[in-house]
Amino acid sequence: MKATGIVRRIDDLGRVVIPKEIRRTMRIREGDPLEIYTDIDGEVIFKKYSPMGELQEFTAQYCEVLHKAMGMPVLITDRDHVVCCTGIPKKEALEKRISSALEKVMENRSSFIASAMDRAALTPIEGLDKNACIAVPILGNGDVSGCVIALFNEKNEYPSQAEIKLAEVAAQFLGKQTEE
Repeated sequence: MKATGIVRRIDDLGRVVIPKEIRRTMRIREGDPLEIYTDIDGEVIFKKYSPMGELQEFTAQYCEVLHKAMGMPVLITDRDHVVCCTGIPKKEALEKRISSALEKVMENRSSFIASAMDRAALTPIEGLDKNACIAVPILGNGDVSGCVIALFNEKNEYPSQAEIKLAEVAAQFLGKQTEE
């Protein structure tokens, strides 16, 4: 565990304030769910809760099926990191932080679809040299819990309507899974 040198007192209602620097670094926003753990040494650990992390094994299988059906590399993220990937080496993407551009797509709750008309680019992961051609936010219980992303294939082909629909259905299905 990393020491920050910041000390906070618990108030009379049992609350403690997480310093702004830590919230910014860890991308903890107002309303984000946190898991609270204790260990045998008496430490209290706060961890961002990720509904997509709970479904990691399931999302990995879904990711593989999407990759085979679409013929494109596929990533599934939670609100901060890549949860699973297929079609690119796992070390390039797995557990990597999402980009601020992808974060904006998810915050706007709107899909990103690349087209030859506008030539807009979306780099979904910090440090990844591949662009997304499709990014569809995963919505469950009215909250954004992640994103389904298809990357351009080796031929840099733009997505067809069928591929866009597959990504949208995947995002809707995963959203339903986070609700249960």
